[in-house]
Amino acid sequence: MRPVGRRASGLSIGGRDSGATKQLVGRSMQALAIAVLSGGFVWLVWIYGTGLRDARYLDGWVLACGMGVQLYFHIVLKTGQLSPKSAMRWRKVHIFTGYLLVAAFLSHSNFSLPDTGLEWALWSGFVVVTLSGVFGTYLAWSLKAKRRIDDGVSYDRIPVLRAGLARDVHAAVVESDPPSAQIALPGLPGLPHDAWIMDLYTAHLRDFFQGPRNFTAHLTGSQRPLKQILDEIDSLSRYVDPQSQEKLIVVRELVIEKDRLDFARVYLGLTKAWLFVHVPVTYALIVVSVLHTLVVYAYSSGAW
Repeated sequence: MRPVGRRASGLSIGGRDSGATKQLVGRSMQALAIAVLSGGFVWLVWIYGTGLRDARYLDGWVLACGMGVQLYFHIVLKTGQLSPKSAMRWRKVHIFTGYLLVAAFLSHSNFSLPDTGLEWALWSGFVVVTLSGVFGTYLAWSLKAKRRIDDGVSYDRIPVLRAGLARDVHAAVVESDPPSAQIALPGLPGLPHDAWIMDLYTAHLRDFFQGPRNFTAHLTGSQRPLKQILDEIDSLSRYVDPQSQEKLIVVRELVIEKDRLDFARVYLGLTKAWLFVHVPVTYALIVVSVLHTLVVYAYSSGAW
């Protein structure tokens, strides 16, 4: 039976509050900067249009340049030439530029729905890329805020780690130590504490450790399923002897660790899955954008 120690948070309550406040201020300032720059761009396009020029060429080329920056980010990240610090810096630029391109796209589409099939393809592709990008940003923020995934845990290693926890909890329950002296009334047998723990394992723990559980709860941030199991363990712990209580402490820690793995599986899986939407649609959007540019200049004079 392998004991599992409790993890130290490493941060005081004041430190966590200070870090959360700094993150909130930083994100508020970023949102304000995006709003100001987006509003300023729309105003610039309006001024440009009042000068009897076609503003669609201005915001169109701004969109093209912005998408070029985003494409360059994907290429450089794919080659693995960036250091972790540089990759993090580029990722922030990628997200910031993406939000600014929303304003450019709305201005370019004149805040209306498209008319032709090619325009619908552009509009649909941009919406999918934007929504998937926002979803990916939310996942990254959520993981950073909850801090429930260890750096050494990868999606591919989760089944192996889960199997190890299943073996540990089985050993903690089944492999009993020599029974300790119990206080019993004269003429009455001792209480069957090991049998009670085995019943707990059979009714609640065995199925919990056999595979991933509580996908919806982890996706929504609910702790109710975990709390139900921990309440069962805590309730039983009040009626058993000290030796069995020590055993239940180990079982409790293993349950918490298994719940962390289930959480990691949900969020790391989503982190991988959303890229299979975001990246291919991004490349498809760039191809359609090139076709759109060729069509526009083929049927217009191209005058600014």
